[in-house]
Amino acid sequence: MALFDDILSGGNWVTGLAIGVGAVIILPLAAPILRSLVKTAIKGGILSYQGAAGLLEDIGDLVAEAAAETEGEISPPASQRMAHPAGRAQPRRSGD
Repeated sequence: MALFDDILSGGNWVTGLAIGVGAVIILPLAAPILRSLVKTAIKGGILSYQGAAGLLEDIGDLVAEAAAETEGEISPPASQRMAHPAGRAQPRRSGD
């Protein structure tokens, strides 16, 4: 506990030297383990991103399809409105 108290309170040069030497010795030994952990984390992030992008694309397609179906149910297509006008005109007779 005294080591942490020395570090937090500014410590002395012996504590700083011990931490520096420990880092120089431990870091090269831990690098292969840390490298594999970092690679695994990056792969997981990429796979998560791809999964989320695919899910959002599927949701967008679903919403567009539902909107198109709903619009079709609300009003008939423009081609049907042109074929059946609201008011029918009486044909002209040539004798009148």
